[in-house]
Amino acid sequence: QVQLVESGGGLVQAGGSLRLSCAASGRIFSDYAMGWFRQAPGKEREIVAGMQMRWSSGTNYADSVKGRFTISRDNAKKTVYLQMNAQKPDDSAVYYCASRSRFAPATTYQYDYDYWGQGTQVTVSS
Repeated sequence: QVQLVESGGGLVQAGGSLRLSCAASGRIFSDYAMGWFRQAPGKEREIVAGMQMRWSSGTNYADSVKGRFTISRDNAKKTVYLQMNAQKPDDSAVYYCASRSRFAPATTYQYDYDYWGQGTQVTVSS
């Protein structure tokens, strides 16, 4: 069974940085595209960033985070990261790590993702 565990959330001032981590277990991590999503109170869950599996290149980002956030992965550690810089109060949300099924490409659509972590809270104060 696939398990995803996020960490690294917390409280940060506007303009600050945080790095989220998502550790996976139970499978060949490099065969799976990964994504980060977020959900603020009263809002729909939205894509933040996605990253293709080992044999494909490419990342995608929501327009609201382009140039500020970076997704990366360490296949040896079975971990995907989200580096968040120049944070804004609008970035406050619960952040979720998600995985597609094996060999499926990363997309921006949350219902394409089969496995989810429990979420980690990020709060950006003004």
